[in-house]
Amino acid sequence: MAFMSSMNIVGSGLTAQQMRLDVISENITNQNTTRTENGEAYRRKMVVMESQGEPSPFQQVLARARGESSATAGGVRVTEIVEDPSDFKLMYDPTHPDADEDGYVELPNVDLVKEMADAMAASQAYSANVTAFNVLKQIAARGLEIGK
Repeated sequence: MAFMSSMNIVGSGLTAQQMRLDVISENITNQNTTRTENGEAYRRKMVVMESQGEPSPFQQVLARARGESSATAGGVRVTEIVEDPSDFKLMYDPTHPDADEDGYVELPNVDLVKEMADAMAASQAYSANVTAFNVLKQIAARGLEIGK
């Protein structure tokens, strides 16, 4: 049933883009955080996604139950959230509580312009998945009308 696999693919895209937007929001929120639990400035986070190449065990069982030889997989999944290894920004402010002995404060490596561009791209991808989902709903509704 290709319809259900299409729904799974679209759903995985929605989930992945939502996670991406959550991480971008965290980056923007912490763009001025000069100290975290580990004692250094906040480090920008990025979402790593990969194609789902293998069907899940549930998809395999469902395919066997339908008499199909193999289940097809698709979609995307978030594999990890990694920290951006780029250098921190330095600002001279000897009065800041987190300043080093030379008076410099390490600021997060978060660039607001980059985060906003990433947020717009993630939002567009999310919207595209919503559109695909709505098309699938219309196809299902029309298919049910045939039986009337």
